Amino acid sequence: MKFTATASAHPNIAFIKYWGNRDDNPHLPANSSLSMNLEGLTTTTTVCFDERLKSDVLILNKEGITGEGFQRVHKFLNHIRQLASKSTYAQLESVNNFPTGAGLASSASAYAALALAATRALGLELTEKELSRLARRGSGSACRSVPAGFVEWQAGEDDSDSYAFSIASPEHWGLVDCIALVNRSHKKFSSWQGHRLAATSPLQSARVKDCQRRLRLCKEAILEKDFKKFAEVVELDSNLLHAVMMSSQPALLYWEPATIEIMKAVIYWRETGLAVCYTLDAGPNVHVICRSSLKDETKERLLNLRGVKDVIAAKPGGGVKLIE
Repeated sequence: MKFTATASAHPNIAFIKYWGNRDDNPHLPANSSLSMNLEGLTTTTTVCFDERLKSDVLILNKEGITGEGFQRVHKFLNHIRQLASKSTYAQLESVNNFPTGAGLASSASAYAALALAATRALGLELTEKELSRLARRGSGSACRSVPAGFVEWQAGEDDSDSYAFSIASPEHWGLVDCIALVNRSHKKFSSWQGHRLAATSPLQSARVKDCQRRLRLCKEAILEKDFKKFAEVVELDSNLLHAVMMSSQPALLYWEPATIEIMKAVIYWRETGLAVCYTLDAGPNVHVICRSSLKDETKERLLNLRGVKDVIAAKPGGGVKLIE
């Protein structure tokens, strides 16, 4: 007998970053964070629990996955099987329509889609809060890809209250994320590894201590649609994140020459009248945020910079959804 379901989810770009855990096992974060889902960038995952299978099978972008990536998914499925009181193994087929493992939050959309597809396939109907908590166990930032639009992930005290929720709908503010791709390759150090190194940086405690202030400012800027306030706090938070990465042991150096050129150009453009700002996750590609009316000009300017191979533009996106 087979039990199958398909779900899709968007990755998200964090404006106030998640980096480092208080507890690695259920991914309880060192600080709260704030993000925006990215419309048009999608992970689509089909989960089929099949009594004939002798083990779980993971297929990503039409290639079989083994090793650490498989073990993380297998562990996640074991937790869902326990929730459903089932023991059947599953075949997962997942496809990303954007670069995987390049700092575009592919694990966020992957585990959000997997959480919904796997639970529905086994007959579980979770609330958004429950689904966000579950997705967090696979990848911390996946909990933010469950709700729609602009999303806050509260760090919480324990597993029960560490989850994400929408603070504004996708239609609330016409922002666009123009993602300047300088390298599509899978990064050497995954975010999962980086979170474990965060505490080795002498700057991490200061970043975390000031986080709630930055989150409050960013949340106010989003709700008030104040781009100037938004740009200042978003760039500060991104710089703090990478300062922690660069001062970890070992140091994580994700930037490439083109990365720095884009950041410098964005600062200059804003100083000369173009309302843009940058933010980077764990990778060399730069997310350049602007109002929707400035999307075409921003894309054109980015494509004229040396080292920029392509630009993907994404507006605020919806939450995880089941595909019938």
